[in-house]
Amino acid sequence: MGWRLLVFLLVIGGLVFTGWYFTRPKPIAVALYTVETGPVEATVSNTRVGTVKACRRSMLAPAAGGEVGTLTVSEGDSVEKGQLLLEIWNEDVKAEVAHATAQKAAAEARTVEVCSRAAGAERELKRLQKLVQDKLISEEKVDLAFTDAESKRAGCQAARAATRVSEARITVVRNALERAMVHAPFAGVVAEVNTEIGEYVTPSPAGIPTLPAIELLDISCLYVSAPIDEVDAPPIEVGMRACVTLDAFPDRRRCNSTVRRIAPYVLDIEKQARTVEVEVELSDPENLHGLLPGYSADIEIFLETRDNALRIPTQAVLEGYRVLLFDEASGVLVEREFEPGLSNWDFTEVASGLKEGDRIVLSVGREGVKAGARVTPEVSVGNAASP
Repeated sequence: MGWRLLVFLLVIGGLVFTGWYFTRPKPIAVALYTVETGPVEATVSNTRVGTVKACRRSMLAPAAGGEVGTLTVSEGDSVEKGQLLLEIWNEDVKAEVAHATAQKAAAEARTVEVCSRAAGAERELKRLQKLVQDKLISEEKVDLAFTDAESKRAGCQAARAATRVSEARITVVRNALERAMVHAPFAGVVAEVNTEIGEYVTPSPAGIPTLPAIELLDISCLYVSAPIDEVDAPPIEVGMRACVTLDAFPDRRRCNSTVRRIAPYVLDIEKQARTVEVEVELSDPENLHGLLPGYSADIEIFLETRDNALRIPTQAVLEGYRVLLFDEASGVLVEREFEPGLSNWDFTEVASGLKEGDRIVLSVGREGVKAGARVTPEVSVGNAASP
């Protein structure tokens, strides 16, 4: 009977083991990352989307109102510095310029005539002064010659003054002519034209903004203006390296950029999200290719860099600076806490708690992935270990 009981127990045990073996939870496939050394950079990013802007932007309008007589550009045209863009009808002012120019020429001719007579009177006075010394003429004639020379000298000075008045008049009229013209203050691209030939344009009244006749942009220099949370702003300095990412070009980061300006005040429009406006300039010509003012953009500013730090992907870090460590022997995940150093969206430095070569879970968001779970490595992601 004893051996029969033993056989019965062995059969029951085998059935239980078989049932457990075939019904046990299957190991969860996870992506693993091997802890290694590499560069880690501490960064700060904008809290709300930023905007690409041109370093120079001008809203142009003539200083004097009137009917548009000449319009030399269209939207999208490239222009050179000083190029005429728009001109108000000003034939009357041009006629005044011609008139003033003719008056100046007449005044100059009059000056030559009067001053020549004055010079002749001076010479005559000197000749008579020599004769009176020899008592060949009377003192009365010398006095008359002196008076005549003084009078003609004054006439010469008056004629020269009249010439300067004519020159000033030409300057006034030419300035009036310039007020009717719009020239490009710098080389750039015409962004908008808000008028047509024959339309009447006027300067904006004080305190009442109106559309500019022409909007000009210098797209050879672009920057991104974006808000940074007031808590993150203090370490930022002008000249720090930055990366720019645009929604229009999500696969490309423009990292040859620098901080060019930090606003000297905090914006408190939204009381719960006070920010500091920071400007990052896209200084590399390759970074400017394809960019247009107005694109939405994000900035990432590098505060500090360590080139050979022990690091792990930030996506693998759980709350409280914990990771799930893969135990090679048992195939089970073990929770491990570590001390962090520098950190950004991509990598977090490990100051202590992990060592180079440890394998941690990248796919921490998968169902069932937790401490104590049995797992199996899947095909590597990045430097993640292969099965």
